[in-house]
Amino acid sequence: MTPPIPHHGPLVDTHAHLDDDRLRGDLDDVLRRARGAGLEQILAIGTTAADSRSVVAIAGRHRGVFAAVGVQPNHVSEASSGDWETIVDLAREPKVVAIGETGLDRYWDRAPFPLQQEWFDRHLRLAIELDRPVVIHCRDCEADIIHQLGQLGRPIRGVLHSFTGNAEHAAAFLSLGLHVSIAGMVTFTNRSLDGLREAVRTIPDDRILVETDSPYLSPSPARGRPNQPAHLAWTAAFIAALRGTPVEQFAEQTTANARALFRLPVEETLEEMELP
Repeated sequence: MTPPIPHHGPLVDTHAHLDDDRLRGDLDDVLRRARGAGLEQILAIGTTAADSRSVVAIAGRHRGVFAAVGVQPNHVSEASSGDWETIVDLAREPKVVAIGETGLDRYWDRAPFPLQQEWFDRHLRLAIELDRPVVIHCRDCEADIIHQLGQLGRPIRGVLHSFTGNAEHAAAFLSLGLHVSIAGMVTFTNRSLDGLREAVRTIPDDRILVETDSPYLSPSPARGRPNQPAHLAWTAAFIAALRGTPVEQFAEQTTANARALFRLPVEETLEEMELP
């Protein structure tokens, strides 16, 4: 039986796919539960031109929800003529605070790697042009990401989302100017993730973020069920313990980090709504 979700606010979920059918159909209650778990703000992430448009609309309808727009690397082969222009136009919408999800992926074979690199470069240059942080997806290609970012010749504001690498990878991303975000995978008992847990202990206080990657990567108490922003309370508590920090202090620090990186207005938070 899944235990009750704790309250560990204030928290900001820096990566949630609110347009996913598993969340969108119950979005009001999803946001109520998030607020009940201490969340104050959520960044809704686009992965295609179509769902980027959708997360911008969701952000427009809900206080405390903001949007990132982009085409995720596994979807770049599906992009139609005009999709990039859509991303560029959406990036200028008032509640769009980041560019992405973008990046590189060698785990899945859904798009030619050179095409992924081309789209990643487009997103990076748009982020620089608009002075927005970039949300970076990296799966089995840490060295490729580090190399491509290095080719920019300048640090870039942004976050390596759902980080799964080791301490060496974390140090490299930090040296390039990025924040590092940790999702529910860190709570899994797999010994193969010991390197990730060690890396989490090394990230500076002012550069660590937390996320759910909802509806994916549910933390241990909810494994086997769709993830949701409220579950961030479990992940934050686990990471705080791992780092030897009181959870309240860790929540406040990561919230300050998220608000500084994404320039989130402190006064706009999720609405207080009673659960039915």
